[in-house]
Amino acid sequence: MTGEQAAPEATPAAPPVLRVVNPDATPEEIAALVAVFASLGGAPEQPAPPRSLWASPARQVRRTAGAGVAAGRGAWRASGLPQ
Repeated sequence: MTGEQAAPEATPAAPPVLRVVNPDATPEEIAALVAVFASLGGAPEQPAPPRSLWASPARQVRRTAGAGVAAGRGAWRASGLPQ
């Protein structure tokens, strides 16, 4: 390193967002307009919070161990027996 700092590259200037067309505007009026526009926001919209697992529709589905719910003759009795 030679001690010299690299100059930051100049970025092209963006066009002005606010243009005053009334030549009689006072600095206070312009400041009031800038304050109003600044208070309107412009921040990006916040992402939706993740959905709670308690509200998941999958919790409403009956889950059983093994092959699933027995069907057919004796199914009612078999549903209460330990697996």
